[in-house]
Amino acid sequence: MNKIVFVEDDPDVGELIAAWLSRHGLETIVESRGDRAEAVIAREQPDLVLLDIMLPGKDGMTLCRDLRAVWPGPIVLLTSLDSDMNHILSLEIGANDYILKTTPPAVLLARLRLHLRQANATQHDEIAPAINSQKALRFGSLTIDPLNRQVMLGGEIIALSTADYDLLWELAIHAGQILNRDALLKTLRGVSYDGMDRSIDVAISRLRKKLHDSATEPYRIKTIRNKGYLFAPHAWETLAE
Repeated sequence: MNKIVFVEDDPDVGELIAAWLSRHGLETIVESRGDRAEAVIAREQPDLVLLDIMLPGKDGMTLCRDLRAVWPGPIVLLTSLDSDMNHILSLEIGANDYILKTTPPAVLLARLRLHLRQANATQHDEIAPAINSQKALRFGSLTIDPLNRQVMLGGEIIALSTADYDLLWELAIHAGQILNRDALLKTLRGVSYDGMDRSIDVAISRLRKKLHDSATEPYRIKTIRNKGYLFAPHAWETLAE
């Protein structure tokens, strides 16, 4: 049985959602304070962390940011705040998903199971044979090593989250080809593009920043208007100034 730590300060909401998830095979431990959550997560070693945003002691956004620096598992924000800005910010700081509390329980369950499957696949190296059979990819000053999941640019190791590395790898193995949001979402998250999801755009922006691409006129990971994104294989010969 997978284990979840759910950080929620409303006891009624915490009990209701925990009971629903537990009935469907997800052992759920509820913690009511943000400033105690990290200790609980370290002790319980859950498979997924579910966070409210409005929490006493430490808010969910801050907790997500702090956790992402030290904990590799999936982090999902479950909130009543229907805000595009919060949605975008949560993805920027490392959350895997942003789900409203008004979402039907069955849909919530399905999305949590999706994140658990993806995390489990990575943890148990289910995709390792396909990746490890390939040599490191080299594009000028950029090297992507699939065996160690390490990225180097100009001799410097670039720290990437699991999701950002997977996105970069997908772009790089299709260097010179245009990949649209739908193709990327289906490959990386197993879902179709709904016309609203900006998680790929946010992740692309993050990659560009870390890989010294231009934010205003990107030339390494290009935006092809109304089509998608293109990894330019010959744009890595020298470091950007």
